[in-house]
Amino acid sequence: MNPFTTRPEIVGTFGVVASTHWLASSAGMRILELGGNAFDAAVAAGLTLQVVEPHLNGPAGEVPILISAANSEKVQVICGQGVAPMSAHASYFKDLGLSLMPGTGLLPAVVPGAFDAWMIMLRDYGTFDLSTVAEPAIGYAESGYPLLPAISAVIEQMQDLFSSHWQTSAEVYLKNGVPQAGALFRNPKLANTYRRLLSDAKSAGGSRENQIDAARDSWYKGFVAEAIDNFCSNNSVLDTSGNHHKGLLCGEDLARWHATIEEPLKYDYQNYTICKTGPWGQGPVALQHLALLNQFDLSELDFGDPEHIHLLIETSKLAFADREAFYGDPNFLDVPMDALLSVEYNTSRQLLIDDHASLLLTSGQIQGFDRQPVVPVDDMSPIEIPGDGEPTMSSAVDVMTMGERRGDNCHLDVIDRWGNMVSATPSGGWLSSSPVIPELGFPLTTRGQMFWLDENAAACIEPGKRPRTTLTPSLALRDGKPYMAFGTPGGDQQDQWSLHVFLKHIHCGMNLQEAIDSPDFHSNHFPSSFYPRTSHPGVVTVEGRYSPAVIKELRSRGHMVEVEADWSLGRCSAAVRDGNLLRAAANPRAMQGYAVGR
Repeated sequence: MNPFTTRPEIVGTFGVVASTHWLASSAGMRILELGGNAFDAAVAAGLTLQVVEPHLNGPAGEVPILISAANSEKVQVICGQGVAPMSAHASYFKDLGLSLMPGTGLLPAVVPGAFDAWMIMLRDYGTFDLSTVAEPAIGYAESGYPLLPAISAVIEQMQDLFSSHWQTSAEVYLKNGVPQAGALFRNPKLANTYRRLLSDAKSAGGSRENQIDAARDSWYKGFVAEAIDNFCSNNSVLDTSGNHHKGLLCGEDLARWHATIEEPLKYDYQNYTICKTGPWGQGPVALQHLALLNQFDLSELDFGDPEHIHLLIETSKLAFADREAFYGDPNFLDVPMDALLSVEYNTSRQLLIDDHASLLLTSGQIQGFDRQPVVPVDDMSPIEIPGDGEPTMSSAVDVMTMGERRGDNCHLDVIDRWGNMVSATPSGGWLSSSPVIPELGFPLTTRGQMFWLDENAAACIEPGKRPRTTLTPSLALRDGKPYMAFGTPGGDQQDQWSLHVFLKHIHCGMNLQEAIDSPDFHSNHFPSSFYPRTSHPGVVTVEGRYSPAVIKELRSRGHMVEVEADWSLGRCSAAVRDGNLLRAAANPRAMQGYAVGR
């Protein structure tokens, strides 16, 4: 496959920022130019993404962050994934007649974790105050930003639901009808929320750190928490179950929670060490995938070769089957990650792979862990988990199921001249998830839809438990030194698309932009993490740029190949520190992601 790029790989020595929106990348670079470090810049970019990509994330969303500080070169995880309300027992939902968590509304709302994660990183690793890093986001909320075509399309899909049921969202997004793509769009209520946070921080006085903590208190114990509590307890909201429900999330849930700093999970692959979140996210899937690929010699295969594609698809099926059987919040259950990443386990697992596409969802057998996927796949027919009645507004279902599958989150990567490195994947609180809280200007995250209501499931809902999120930033070391920050939007596809970019870069010698631009594919074999939790055994989606010969060969092996548009799959961005040089690249698909640097 001949490398082809839509734009040059960015190369510099001062700093690089790559993200899913050019305005966020520019905001991050502005902070670097002012003398801030990568952590300051990442917060500025992250807050900007909440404003300019409201269909993909919001202030009340969540974010996992991988960081490496130059003064230690130790990789850490900042977990900005909020937890289920303390009253959220599986029995409560079953008593409502539900067998599946709704995908929208207030019932699946969990504690919004993004703000605390950004603030902890800014306080402990940054150098700037909150007002400086928040200035670009507030400016775009107050003065406006050009509306992406995708945002306009989502608002149009949600128009009937907003007008008929979620009127507080209509007040923000339908003031003058559906806003046109490219129009200047403002959210003054959101700007006012951040202005009030800044005012509370300043009034607290004291050090930079003390003022950041004051803003955190205003969010989780002050006016933001009060508004969330009042909205969830006093409003019954239509959701994808077809019924109206109040939320369980309350002020006490926010007050008792805070973001945490954790050790990453790691796996050594050749001379690289890949770092991911714990099994409360799907990140270990990439590590398991690499552990399986370590049983094969990829150096003999071209990335566009059907044999290579087949191998990546089949190994991903085994890794994702284990996700379904074993992954969940390790604060609540034991996840056997050492066994799942062991040579012995993966040597035996690779024996399940042959020349034909598997139609089974086969998790591994680990002594002392008698777990199976909640939805086993054992035939050629796509499985759709039954819901609890047709949703009143089909557009809400369409947006949640289609939107997440196609990349319903954001990503950003930053490296500064000192070698500080950040990889973050913000998501949740998107405009199609839940009604806007009128005093705040943004909706709540519905990440709780990823919980199961089956008590035997590893990811069953429990009070104070983290949902098994799909959000999965990556940070790789080369020869023991932090080298590459990378990731992608894409729901369940994240640990396929981003891993493909990594493998193309290290095995095929592609630069970052070549690896991102090259044709991509993914498997839809395993159960989706999103409502209505469907799976499509044996189905592989490929970009139309693959040759008919490749597609024919994959079909001859039993893969049910669906061909999408030429530039439709993958949303990756990435940055590397290569000696004294910094390199970055971003996804050209949808014409909004950009890398900047000098």
